[in-house]
Amino acid sequence: QLQAFGGGLVQTGSSLRLSCAASGRTFGTYALGWFRQAPGKEREFVASILWSASSAVYADSVKGRFTISRDYAKNTVDLQMYSLKLEDTAIYYCAARHRAISDWSIWGQGTQVTVSS
Repeated sequence: QLQAFGGGLVQTGSSLRLSCAASGRTFGTYALGWFRQAPGKEREFVASILWSASSAVYADSVKGRFTISRDYAKNTVDLQMYSLKLEDTAIYYCAARHRAISDWSIWGQGTQVTVSS
């Protein structure tokens, strides 16, 4: 129901856009988010947005560099990443949760983002 794509190998300072295609259900009452997991580290929250509203939340580590948005026409949640750093290297996952529940219960497969110097 969630499929992430758009990862790749880029250099530091570059930009990259990830997309998460949502299907199989109506996400009007859901929050959609992006998480990432770097090698040897725990999975961490990156950003989230309500499907039906424009308010977004960002991790401090990406605030000002990443932008999460919804594309209603494409039924996707996108993560535009600017000024990429080496430490942004990770597998990025998209996820969804009902807006009234704190647990992220729907997960897509990851997409690899590798930032090189």
